[in-house]
Amino acid sequence: MRRLFWIGSPFFWRSLKETGWDEVAFCNFEEPRVLGWRDVVRQAGFEPDVVVVADKSRPPFVLGVEDFPCITVFYSVDSHIHSWQPWYAQAFDACLVSLRDHLPRFAGDFLPAERIWWSPAFAWNEDRPDETAERRWDALFVGTVSDNTPLRAAFLREVGEKFPALHVTRGAYRGLYPQAQVVLNQCEHGDLNFRVFEALGCGGCLLTPRIGHGLTDLFVEDEELVCYTPHDAADAAERLRGLLAAPARMAELRRAGLAAVDARHRAIHRARAFSEHLRALSEEEWRRLVENRRRRAAAIRQQALRLPCLLWAEDLGSSTDPAVRALRAAYLAEARTGYAGQSDV
Repeated sequence: MRRLFWIGSPFFWRSLKETGWDEVAFCNFEEPRVLGWRDVVRQAGFEPDVVVVADKSRPPFVLGVEDFPCITVFYSVDSHIHSWQPWYAQAFDACLVSLRDHLPRFAGDFLPAERIWWSPAFAWNEDRPDETAERRWDALFVGTVSDNTPLRAAFLREVGEKFPALHVTRGAYRGLYPQAQVVLNQCEHGDLNFRVFEALGCGGCLLTPRIGHGLTDLFVEDEELVCYTPHDAADAAERLRGLLAAPARMAELRRAGLAAVDARHRAIHRARAFSEHLRALSEEEWRRLVENRRRRAAAIRQQALRLPCLLWAEDLGSSTDPAVRALRAAYLAEARTGYAGQSDV
């Protein structure tokens, strides 16, 4: 394989080192900034053959991708809350999409369906059972409950009324899940979230909403996890009571759910699938993809990127923060002629 540079949220980048790449470099950051091609080369320390831009749930932080001289891949995780992502993805040669039902949204004039690849969430390598933990709670939810998650707040409140033993908290889930008889999941936007895989990876008996995005293709309902009707607190509470009344069944669900994750749904599995997608492209296909994208770079900017970039620039226009103003200038540059990258942005 060749040299790859991964920018943004880490996801499965470390596991790529085990899948045949000659070199893999990584860059993440939290401050307001964007990168162009010159920045990419400087950060990587080499000219990459593949650049992966991984979702940070923020506006684009890599610009000028439509004219990058290498294979480019966008990795979308939060398409349920960012409607601009399919437009941005048109600037890339390929796209990983976490939410299967959203795959058709990403197909467009510049990114065909055959180069949009489903890559579901997964369990991290650190997600492991703790057999020494005492099960303190009958049912546990770990996650954000705030004004930004109104459906979740209402659902958990109603479940708590019907099943008072429910414990709701925030914190380091790896130390919490092993202390629960049942781990409860909720999906605010109907997304197949990481909590499904993390809970099972920690050996949890999982009760999760029966949503789309391939959930029941990835896992066997009632054997590896248990599902309730989305947003139906009465159904969830009834299933919690049923599970607590069947300790042997909970133990078998924990065993089977963990086995499924270990066999198919850890970071290494996603890294292998991604590498196989690229390995399936011939040398000629790699060259042709890059040449065709660069030949159409101006059209990509005009038809897919210009309007979102102008909107982001407008949104940042009132700020006096130098870093934010630099972002605004970068979006305007991309909308006009393409952003190459500057050392001060």
